[in-house]
Formats: sequence, structure tokens, C-alpha cells
Amino acid sequence: MRISVITPNYNGGRFLEACIRSVLAQRNDTVELEYILVDGGSSDDSPAIIERYRAELSGCIIEPDHGPADALNKGLRCATGEVIGWLNADDRYHPDALRRVVHAARARPNCALYFGRCRIINEEDAEIRRGITRFKEAFFPFSCRFMFQCINYISQPATFFRRTALELAGPMNEHLSAAFDYEFFLRLWRHGGAARVPGPPLADFRWHEGSISGRRFEHQFLEEWKAAAADAGRWAPQTWIHSAVRWGIVWSYRRMARKRHAKATV
Repeated sequence: MRISVITPNYNGGRFLEACIRSVLAQRNDTVELEYILVDGGSSDDSPAIIERYRAELSGCIIEPDHGPADALNKGLRCATGEVIGWLNADDRYHPDALRRVVHAARARPNCALYFGRCRIINEEDAEIRRGITRFKEAFFPFSCRFMFQCINYISQPATFFRRTALELAGPMNEHLSAAFDYEFFLRLWRHGGAARVPGPPLADFRWHEGSISGRRFEHQFLEEWKAAAADAGRWAPQTWIHSAVRWGIVWSYRRMARKRHAKATV
């Protein structure tokens, strides 16, 4: 089974090589990997890193874009795999992750989405925010479209989708700047639902001050709420639950931001 992975990058050279290596290490007898890298015209050391691995890439697009959703859509138009995922330049896969995704996709061929566990790590590769990870995982046994409309409990680096579902759902919404992944997954869910990939984490999401969830979390959760309202209906109970969850998460993130600022000024 062919699986396509897209990495969008713009000046992400600090972590890009680790990301690329984690993807290329997935190739084995079970996984036919198609790896596409989309760079928005980086001015850091990304071009040199990309050049070192260019022979191992299935495709490489280097040109200006209008943000991550635009970059991902470029990659999606090139992808030919039966199953597709994307890994941002500051994230990484765990060993054997794609083989496990292929196994899940073969076992549940009618599903639109496949998701698994995902750790949160910092800039030094240490796991952080275990409480947030455990909170999201607590919803896994109750996974359904209703629950996903109430709260975004799946992590993008550990989520994959069928090409057939993509063809029905359509591309990323390029008008969104932070929650385009959640809005996209909501649309995909309509075309087959989701299945969990059991076992250890599939990927690591790297949290840092420069990431979207680090610098624009309030905007991100507002976009998520709007996406849930559009999918479930403005007056649906899921939308009201999502609103309450949103403000709880925003309050928690604000509190963590204040603690970080206080610690930095000591």
C-alpha cells in the first residue's frame, strides 16, 4: 500500500532534518512511501538541508505560497498514495509508525481517517504537557463524529486519511490560518468516520513559542469553534459544548503563558 507524506516548510531549518529523517526511516517492505516536501522559499538553512536529501524525496516543490494550507494543497495535488498524511517541519514520526497506519488502513478499508497517540515535546526533544496528552487520549474510547465536533481530541501529526475521502471532502480551506487541519478533518469524517491506530505514539508534536499553538492559540481555538459550528450547526449541542471547552482550554493556555513569562523574568 502506498502512503504519501507531505512536509510543508518555511524557514523551519532548525528541526527540518530530524523531521525528514524520521519520515525516510519509515520505508520498509510493508510501506511504499511517497514523500513530498513543499518549501515556501525559505531563507534559512532549509535549502541546504533539502538539497542533501533531495534524491530520497519523491517530489519537491520550492516556491512562494500563501501559508501552510496553500502549501499542503500543493502537496495534496501531487500525492498519489491510497493513504495520506502530513508532518510539519518541526514534528517527527516514531519508528514503525507508517507500517502501523498501513495495517490499520487494511483492516478498516472504509474509514476516512486513521489516528493514533501523539506526544508533545519541546525544543530539546523532551516530552512536556503530559496532562494535555492524557486529556485528549481520554476521549479515544468514545470517538465519534459527535464527540469530535465537541472537542478536537486527535493530533494532526498522528492523523492520516484516505485519498477517496479527500476526493469527496475537497482540499484544505486556505482562508483559515490556524485551524485548517481541524476543519479539514471534520469534512473528511463525513465520508467514512475514523479509526484509532492502537499502541504507542505514532508521532511527536513539537510545541515551541514560534509554533501556531504557541503564539496564536486564542485565534486557533476561535477558528476551531467556528469550524465546529459550521459542521454541526450554530445551535447544535455540540457547538455549545465546544464553546465551553474552548474557553476552558484558552484559560489554561493563558495561565501557562503567564507562568512561562513570570519564570523568564525572574
